[in-house]
Amino acid sequence: MKEYHGKVVMVTGASQGLGKAMAEAFAERGAKLIVNSVDPPEVLEALVSELRAKGAACEGIRADVSKEEEVADLFARTASVFGRLDVLINNAGISRAEALSEITMQSWEEVLAVNLTGTFLCCKHAMPMMQEQRSGRIIQIASVVAQQGALYGHVHYASSKAGQLAFTKTLARTAAPYGITVNAIAPGIIETELLRSTLGNQKIEALSSSVPLGLGNPRDIAAAALFLASEGARYITGATLDVNGGMHMR
Repeated sequence: MKEYHGKVVMVTGASQGLGKAMAEAFAERGAKLIVNSVDPPEVLEALVSELRAKGAACEGIRADVSKEEEVADLFARTASVFGRLDVLINNAGISRAEALSEITMQSWEEVLAVNLTGTFLCCKHAMPMMQEQRSGRIIQIASVVAQQGALYGHVHYASSKAGQLAFTKTLARTAAPYGITVNAIAPGIIETELLRSTLGNQKIEALSSSVPLGLGNPRDIAAAALFLASEGARYITGATLDVNGGMHMR
């Protein structure tokens, strides 16, 4: 299947977990890729090598999505290398399991800077490219905690993800006249390095036992992203796709 042949896809926070799974899925389907992370250069280089081995045209660009000058450079280099951008997946994010009384101003600001400000900055710099093309897909990777709240603290994380959903709806309205759709995916409990480091095995097992379909896999989120980026989703915008195994039902 090469349904994304010729399409240029950017995935932020792509070096592991959900981001890596999404990058691999698009690479396997013929997309050209920009993969981004703040991990050490050798980590990003290893990912680029893996994706090129799958036959994908791929560039790795290290940038902190919370810093506008770095985001501006990320998109300028994307335009220079590929000349267009068809799909932006805002996946870069951080999470910390901290009770409200433990959250410092620095921690609050850092979580919102990456998760919410990063979404804003990437969309801000992607929109001119997509408006000129009069086409594009923007996908935010939010979280089920944006809808039901978090069980183990990290109110800063839940707040940033809820902000992403409101941002998605508003941008969807302004982007629609240009043929650009803007949607979000709200994952539930997905087996990733970030989840393990944030909650630990005991809390994860307790949570997953209460989910009808159990623990999810990064490939489940990749499948949702492939759908929202597809022509089959052309009439879907401002929506949140719940991929949570039945953890939260609306």
